[in-house]
Amino acid sequence: MSENVRVRFAPSPTGPLHIGGVRTALYNYLFAKKHKGTFIIRIEDTDQNRFVPGAQKYITDSLEWAGIMPTEGPGLGGDYGPYVQSERMHLYKPYAVQLIENDKAYYAFDTSEELDEMRGNAKNAGMPNWQYNVISRSTMKNSLTLPSKEVQRRLDAGDPFVIRMKMPRNEDVRFEDIIRGWVVVNTNNLDDKVLFKSDGLPTYHLANIVDDHLMKISHVIRGEEWLPSAPLHILLYRAFGWDAPQFAHLPLLLKPDGNGKLSKRDGDRIGFPVFTLNWTTADGEVFAGYKEEGYLQPAFINMLAFLGWNPGTTQELFTLDELAEAFTLDRVSKSGAKFDPDKTKWFQQSYLRAMDNAVLGEALKEYCPNETTERLAKVAELMKERATFIADIPAEGAYLMERPTEYDEQTVSKKWKEGTSVLMLEWMEKLKSSEFDAETLDALFKKFIEEKEIGFGQAMPQYRLLLTGKGVGPGLFDISEFLGKEECIARMQISLEKLK
Repeated sequence: MSENVRVRFAPSPTGPLHIGGVRTALYNYLFAKKHKGTFIIRIEDTDQNRFVPGAQKYITDSLEWAGIMPTEGPGLGGDYGPYVQSERMHLYKPYAVQLIENDKAYYAFDTSEELDEMRGNAKNAGMPNWQYNVISRSTMKNSLTLPSKEVQRRLDAGDPFVIRMKMPRNEDVRFEDIIRGWVVVNTNNLDDKVLFKSDGLPTYHLANIVDDHLMKISHVIRGEEWLPSAPLHILLYRAFGWDAPQFAHLPLLLKPDGNGKLSKRDGDRIGFPVFTLNWTTADGEVFAGYKEEGYLQPAFINMLAFLGWNPGTTQELFTLDELAEAFTLDRVSKSGAKFDPDKTKWFQQSYLRAMDNAVLGEALKEYCPNETTERLAKVAELMKERATFIADIPAEGAYLMERPTEYDEQTVSKKWKEGTSVLMLEWMEKLKSSEFDAETLDALFKKFIEEKEIGFGQAMPQYRLLLTGKGVGPGLFDISEFLGKEECIARMQISLEKLK
């Protein structure tokens, strides 16, 4: 790709960043990294009525944890700032006025009450979807219908107004979406969108186009929900005489059953996070985040990457660099991507199992501060194959640090028979005189049950029960080696007393 790639992620600080937004950021990041371009974050806070305190920091914290921080943005610097729209407000009105001067937009003085009346009249006449458009504008109060002197009088008097796009009549707007191919929309199906509001602030449509142009954005990679707005944006680029960026509209994230868009409430329903980090509402309601739930960052990233994209190979586990190398927009699906909680857990388990034991040992110090890192690394080696989260290791493997006080009832009822205690006493005597590495213990046990002419099921679960209190677990002789001879003998003696 010969041109200088510049992409942006432009969230609004109206609440917590949904994982759909994080996926949009990720795809922008991967695209920029692949093409040695620039990834920008721009905070679009023109809608001050929906602004939520703390949301902007939550957005940047989420991206930082995910490892997909931008090159330019608030607090990061760059040559095209400021990167928060509320700090750019002085820029937009001249562009709106330019559109009016070029007959691409117009002043509209209709009050909200008058607009409501028009909608009500249309609904009563059997036209519920009334729009301010190329037909209805001729009956409204605007600079296209009012005499120029009246328009100027209203402006001089400070009458409230908005600036609307003057949508051309019966024109096909065509553009090629990188993911969806050619998109064609006739302007007769579009309304005259407000570009500049009566409060003196631009709408998303105007600010978005102006900022993308001034920041030299080459590719706009955004969610499917913005596809209906794309024809208007194309027309705005044309109205200004600017080259439009290339567009790519990403598929929606769907509920696991495929019926509808994945919402924050669906996370509660299916017991799975839909946010990167915990989010606490003003009312004190807490929505779970992937970080706090114990998911590893690489697992989270791989889960997101595969929601709507595939590499065209059988590889499923990628580093960020590998994802950037493999990522192409033409392998992003047009259809919605169903969220799969089970696949997300599979990614988590896969990355946990691949973690270095020494690194896991350090992480486990949070749960077991009195254990050494070296010992915890061995605990991680024994337990991680059976764990999903780091916290599962000390929870499921507590018996590696503490002697059991309870015993699995099902194993006791099925495996602890008359004569079991005598058999285990005999096995304990064998252990007292044995070397205590796993390989030696394995060979000794096989010889023991061969001499007793019994099967593994008549001695192995019983030995595990004495050492761990459990019916299943990691390799029993690995556990024995980890505990050491003295501890194993002590546990057997104590457990045999309890299981009499």
